[in-house]
Amino acid sequence: MNLLPDRNASRPGDDPIFALNREATQRRATGEKIINATVGALLEDDGSLAVLPSVVDAIREVNPLKAAAYAPIAGVPEFLGEVTRDLLGGTSLVDQAVACSTPGGTGALRHALSIFLDHRQSMVTSSFYWGPYATLADEHERGVVTFNTFAADGGIDLAAFERTLAETAAKQGRLLVFLNDPCHNPTGYSMTRDEWTAVSGIMREQSQRVPTAVLADVAYLAYARDQKSFLKHLEPLTDKAAVLFAWSGSKAFTQYGARIGALIACTADANTRNAIGRALAWACRGTWSNCNAAGQHAVARCLADASLRARVDGERDRLRALLDARVAAFNRAAEGTALRYPRYDGGFFVTVFARDAKAAAEKLKARGVFTVPQAGALRVALCSVAQSDVPALVAALDESVV
Repeated sequence: MNLLPDRNASRPGDDPIFALNREATQRRATGEKIINATVGALLEDDGSLAVLPSVVDAIREVNPLKAAAYAPIAGVPEFLGEVTRDLLGGTSLVDQAVACSTPGGTGALRHALSIFLDHRQSMVTSSFYWGPYATLADEHERGVVTFNTFAADGGIDLAAFERTLAETAAKQGRLLVFLNDPCHNPTGYSMTRDEWTAVSGIMREQSQRVPTAVLADVAYLAYARDQKSFLKHLEPLTDKAAVLFAWSGSKAFTQYGARIGALIACTADANTRNAIGRALAWACRGTWSNCNAAGQHAVARCLADASLRARVDGERDRLRALLDARVAAFNRAAEGTALRYPRYDGGFFVTVFARDAKAAAEKLKARGVFTVPQAGALRVALCSVAQSDVPALVAALDESVV
């Protein structure tokens, strides 16, 4: 007798990225020289977790009674207001927004899939995407449909994007599109303004035909060179579509374990906005009920208190410079090699194309270099690699990837 339903009877017990990280950590503990390019967290050059001391102080200084109490189901109002203003301030979106707190950006993705799609409908995203998108979709009995990410010229394959949206809309009469930009995970690519203009136009056309929601996964926005201009391409969509943002405190505030996140939804129609707000609150109660109160209060203060915010911004600038130096080192080291990868201007990850990614990853592991294989490529987490190790990493990739 099988006590589990068929769909749950053979689930894998571990996330493949976390399993690779554990193997790399175990080998390093034996004294072996390891380059671990799997971890999706920013590390200092000495291998320790990079944190913002100002944020640590802010969390410690939260009133203990506030920290211990239940947060409101939809989230701490001050937190939601400050995050919304920080992200959307200066655009028309800020006055069209409703939000709820979530356990990290992952919770925001979960809500988008559950609320804006029906069972057995599929979201649309690029063919290179963060693997847990598919896990989240499957867990909630949704699917993932992808469009070819890159055209022959190395830019976004806009024709494939338009075709996939049209086909999906025709099949299910509804669209939910995930765009992880800027600093796309896993490729490191950030769309140009012309690409954003084209993408926005394609989505606007579809929104005239079927109910459409587009989600910007902005987990890595704080490490982008341009953090605001993409918003103007989303503003014209809200008269027909829902524009969503999956906001994460994990990277921007270096608090991965605190699970601080938010889903922000924008639409011009007040009645629809109110309905979305009710659906968000209902979904919160039906899943995690309440989110981390101390983290929300601390982040709200980090954004609202001018002197504290200046400390946070200064400390984050140092971390951005740390990451940018690794990106520059990677691009320099890769010059003249046979490696093929998308334009990489910043962010935690870069993707190196490989005909047989699994074989390449095994070759690399044998020489103590850990990357994450995916279909047709290796995800390389520069966020966790010391700058001094970048040349050796690139050399190993060049010798192992075909």
